Amino acid sequence: MAMEKAASFLPSLLGGGGSPEPAATVRSITVYPVKSCRGVSVPQAAITATGFRWDRQWMVVNTKGRAVTQRVEPSLALVEADMPPEAFAAEDWQPASHSHMVIRAPGMDPLKIPLAAEHATIDGVAVWEWSGSAYDEGAEAAEWFSSYLGKPSRLVRFKEVSETRPTDPDYAQGYKVMFSDAFPILIASQGSLDALNEILKEPVRMNRFRANLLVDGCHSYSEDLWKTVKINKLTFMGVRLRDCCKVPTVDQETGTPGIEPNETLRTFRSGEVLRPRHTKKRQVYFGQNLVCKESLSANGKGRIIKVGDPVYVLQSFSSTDEAPA
Repeated sequence: MAMEKAASFLPSLLGGGGSPEPAATVRSITVYPVKSCRGVSVPQAAITATGFRWDRQWMVVNTKGRAVTQRVEPSLALVEADMPPEAFAAEDWQPASHSHMVIRAPGMDPLKIPLAAEHATIDGVAVWEWSGSAYDEGAEAAEWFSSYLGKPSRLVRFKEVSETRPTDPDYAQGYKVMFSDAFPILIASQGSLDALNEILKEPVRMNRFRANLLVDGCHSYSEDLWKTVKINKLTFMGVRLRDCCKVPTVDQETGTPGIEPNETLRTFRSGEVLRPRHTKKRQVYFGQNLVCKESLSANGKGRIIKVGDPVYVLQSFSSTDEAPA
């Protein structure tokens, strides 16, 4: 009985509102194997040192080795990257010699990328502030993306054995990513999307925002304030509100850029509205960046998030003005 009483008090002590009830439920999980290409909806995903396994492990680069994204090539929205289903069935799955990622796009033959092949290394690969070495996926992949984009391009894979790309220590010290923009995981809620679509002339889908975790059952934009959450015994920290770039303005079904939903979001989700005491007035916010505490330890089993998992909020920020951004 004493232990049960202590457990019942835990959420209130940690700022969870005094209730052991879940704040939300994981509605969907999306992994993006190739940066800025379409995501893969999966029933479960394993947490690694850099976020979900397979997430942003590959990236298209130009002749200077810099990342190519939908910001400048919106047609990447139409590129699908399918992994073998067994890649998500177990956290310790290892690819065999016949295991491939299959990449497809309109007007293109499928491209098979071996998952277990040895690769040459190229230097000078860059994404934002980071530069380093990466595996080169070879001439066939380079020719495929060059043909699709109409300019010289290559496909590279993050070289975990020798490279480390740390997150911004001002927000998440000690954590790391592969080719994600800044942080390992992005969470957003169905309630937030529904609230946005109520005022948009043309509704948008969550794929505009490229969230990894979509949760449901909570109030709109409540994820802004989630400081510490628990999902399947794993602890996640909200480290920074997600500021929207141009990608949400790209229609993910057609690859056509526009101005919405960012223009509408700017009217009520800008720094000027949400965080008046801070300097980043023009930023537009949707979703929250997360890190997983357990990803810092070298070894461990059971680091899996599943669709349907309850989400428990243990600590909250008092307001969006307090939340880091």
